[in-house]
Amino acid sequence: MNARLNVEPNVADHDAFYEMLVDTHQDLNDEQSKMLNAQLILLLSNHIGDLGVLREAFHIARRNVDSPAA
Repeated sequence: MNARLNVEPNVADHDAFYEMLVDTHQDLNDEQSKMLNAQLILLLSNHIGDLGVLREAFHIARRNVDSPAA
């Protein structure tokens, strides 16, 4: 079975998630914040584990950076 990336809203409490994300970055300098983001990417990618899903996520993220929505 070919897993697909779920791009629909899937976090039960998006406000709590955002608050958790912001709080986790609190008091970090730019370099520490970048390292935290890299650690989160690696940890969550390992949890997902499906290279096809990860490839799709990387593609979408890169596309959004190359051509941000107006």
